[in-house]
Amino acid sequence: MGESGERLGREGGLSAGMIDKIVPSLEAALADVSDGSTILVGGFGGAGVPEELVDALIAQGARDLTIVNNNAGNGEVGIAALFKAGRVRKLLCSYPRQVDSHHFQEAYRAGKVELEIVPQGTLSERMRAAGAGIAAFFTPTGYGTDLAKGKETRVIGGRGYVLEHALHGDVALVKAERGDRWGNLVYRKSARNYGPTMSSAAKLTIAQVYELVELGGLDPECIVTPGIFVTRVVKVPRKDRNWTPAGSVTRGISGKAMATGR
Repeated sequence: MGESGERLGREGGLSAGMIDKIVPSLEAALADVSDGSTILVGGFGGAGVPEELVDALIAQGARDLTIVNNNAGNGEVGIAALFKAGRVRKLLCSYPRQVDSHHFQEAYRAGKVELEIVPQGTLSERMRAAGAGIAAFFTPTGYGTDLAKGKETRVIGGRGYVLEHALHGDVALVKAERGDRWGNLVYRKSARNYGPTMSSAAKLTIAQVYELVELGGLDPECIVTPGIFVTRVVKVPRKDRNWTPAGSVTRGISGKAMATGR
């Protein structure tokens, strides 16, 4: 498979001169994810988490994964389920501990998972840099703290900066509201979060959507992630969810998103 997705057909690329990135199932979308991959997983708290793709990744069997996400998972679903299944070797995130991140905490205390804490803005910018072809950048965030240890620092204009490198992914798993066969994506409100940035930073981007539309069905002015950044699109049924995990960080951030499954 080339980076352009050529000759993929229904598996996510070009067939008979027609771009069609729609795949028939979650299993097909994730079939070639390999052990040791770096996987960028969208979501902020409970908003925009591609739970169906994560569940399918667990079933697919890939191990020793490096996961990049905002946090360490909530309750029993999404990233938390990956920790419970013992599939994660390393986690890069900005918020590793909350009241319901018990699967990560157990794995970390047992020495089974390596943790790299990255300030939230830096995490997003490292992935944005990867998508933009920027190898590294200087940021004042973290200067003079433990987060800067072992990194190059400079004083520019009288202010201290830390050199941060672009963060590339082998695979990105994102959740969008709707998409088309070219891979163009539209998100729902705060469920967008890291989706566009991660899509641009990965070699292989897989998007789950609730609705597939014909070409032209998405207003070009409203498309957030252009299809050039997306390799495969798979449709999933919308969940009927009317609960929020007790004590979850999502109660304060996106209780409505959790309640609607969006």
